[in-house]
Amino acid sequence: MGTCPTRSVLCDVCNRKALKSCLCLLSYCEAHLELHQISDDLEHKLINPVEKLETCEKHGRPLDKFCKTDQVCVCKFCEMDHRRHNVVPLMDEYERKKKDLEETEAYTQQLILERQTKIEQVNQSVKLSKVDTDREKANSIRVFDSLIQSAESALVQLIEIIEESQKTAEKQAEGFIKELKEEINKLMKRSSEMKQLFHTKDHNQLLQNSSSLILAVPTKDWSDIRICSSLVGNINAAETQLGVALNKEIKKMFITVEAKRVQQYAVDVTLDPETASQSVTLSEDGKRVKSGHTQKFKDGPRRCYNGVLGKQKFSSGKFYFEVLAEGKNNWVLGVVKELASRKYYYEYNTSNGFWTLRLTEKNKYEAADSKNTIDVTTSPEKVGVYVSYEEKLVSFYDVDNAQLIYSITDCKFDEDVYPYLNPGYDFKGQNFAPLIICPVRAQKIK
Repeated sequence: MGTCPTRSVLCDVCNRKALKSCLCLLSYCEAHLELHQISDDLEHKLINPVEKLETCEKHGRPLDKFCKTDQVCVCKFCEMDHRRHNVVPLMDEYERKKKDLEETEAYTQQLILERQTKIEQVNQSVKLSKVDTDREKANSIRVFDSLIQSAESALVQLIEIIEESQKTAEKQAEGFIKELKEEINKLMKRSSEMKQLFHTKDHNQLLQNSSSLILAVPTKDWSDIRICSSLVGNINAAETQLGVALNKEIKKMFITVEAKRVQQYAVDVTLDPETASQSVTLSEDGKRVKSGHTQKFKDGPRRCYNGVLGKQKFSSGKFYFEVLAEGKNNWVLGVVKELASRKYYYEYNTSNGFWTLRLTEKNKYEAADSKNTIDVTTSPEKVGVYVSYEEKLVSFYDVDNAQLIYSITDCKFDEDVYPYLNPGYDFKGQNFAPLIICPVRAQKIK
């Protein structure tokens, strides 16, 4: 703006520290400022001390105005050339700009602080991640050690089976050989007798004894007798059994590790009575919901036709919660988008904003993205619900057996989502048990 504020501006009369600068291009100390103000001819506007006051190169007058349109300092004569522009007093613009700079600087410092804090958070996250990684590595090593021990134990059993099969084969072979030798001795004796009779000159003796010798010696048919086939069959069966056992252990291990991974995103869900259906009953702590009309809920825009939502909403990241469904034969669990239809009956499908799993009967499930029935070998008493907003994924787990029941993929999360629990209808008291939100306990890796 043509001025340069400084810490030590001197009086142009006596070289003392100046108190004010005048737009007549001079600065004054307190004593000479008083004389300057007394003079009627010198009624100039005073400003804070400025080291160098600039003048208009064209008119030689102080640059005491500022054209905001052209962003230049002007004198009172130049102002005529800017009469259609937004021209303000220089010091007013100076103070305004100074205030803007102060606010910008404060905001800049705030941004710096936020980023420094974020760096600390990232570093802390890295440290925590390293701790988690080290723990998971240790768990993985322990799991694989256990798997190796199982494999070694199975190998010992397999070797024992092979050796036992070999001993059995050898014992069987010894019996076969003994029996064969006995038959050989009988056959050799018969052969010797036939040779003697063949060379006899006594016709009467040959005729009398040949009939008994010509008859077949009672012997065994050895054509189908095998030793190796039995041994190989036992070994193959043992190897197959070992492979099945190892595959089962490996699958169980990876499922358990996956269950432990999702559990680290556990959140504390509380049910929202403002969204509860008129056909359900909530506990006071907001952790249980069951079918029934024992509570009177006032109608409201957020109330569900069926079921109830959690109070917590999610628009990013990952979260996980567990629900105890023991003793129930019908329920719906999952997440629902904020604007999903609530006032009327609706179908549980993804196009309606429901990403849910429904138990229709024992061990029979229906997912919101499929009309096909999902068969499960066991009926889970505790169900885990895992949601990854960025991965567009909702997965359901049998917590106690550490098994994945089903995953809904490519979920179109375009708004906030809420946990959703529906205890289902109670028909003749067969589905009266509540759905209970449980605290998450980490899955143990054995």
